[in-house]
Amino acid sequence: MTYHLAGDSTVAPAKPHEHPLTGWGEFLHERLGAPVRNLAFGGATTEFFLDDGVWAELLDGVADGDTVVIQFGHNDQKRAHLDARGGYTDRLRGMVADATERGASVVLCTSAERRWFDGDRVTPTHGDYPNAVRDLAHELDLPLIDLTVFTTWLYEDMGPDASTALLSHYAPGEFDGWPDGLVDDTHFRVEGARRIAAFVALSLRAIARRDGDQPARGSELVS
Repeated sequence: MTYHLAGDSTVAPAKPHEHPLTGWGEFLHERLGAPVRNLAFGGATTEFFLDDGVWAELLDGVADGDTVVIQFGHNDQKRAHLDARGGYTDRLRGMVADATERGASVVLCTSAERRWFDGDRVTPTHGDYPNAVRDLAHELDLPLIDLTVFTTWLYEDMGPDASTALLSHYAPGEFDGWPDGLVDDTHFRVEGARRIAAFVALSLRAIARRDGDQPARGSELVS
């Protein structure tokens, strides 16, 4: 079985010049012990993913029994016609139907939260989009990985200072690709991407066990 990933920059593999900024999808294979095909890309919305032909490319590589993992929202929320209960959900519903027709299982993910603290608490930044995904998963009886909840917990558990080690906070001159440094509370650095990938893999293994289909066993979640 192969896992196919559809999503935005928080899922996408690193570009060489952006290292160590990367998405959690880059490291999922390390934890699953199963093939992972990552077609996520920076700036992706559900609309771009469909219109640019990337979704069709993903479907072309899907075989019966594979799993398609879908996480959008970061960029959809910036476009009025992709509202949470309208264009966004409509496109997700269509993607689910397409993948199911190919014989694949579908897992929906809510968006990884942005690391925006107000005191000791993380401020929600995705509005109704996570609830829309939760409701769609319930409506279609699909497995859900709630990355909004997990990443909010993770940042708050580590605290405002320590949690910067998961995101793209780079000092000037620390990395060649970021000579002026960077303070980015949306995109992961390698360490953060690996933590999220570990949680996603653990969740996918639990889903596979529930459905009676066990992938090859990878490493366990490391705290």
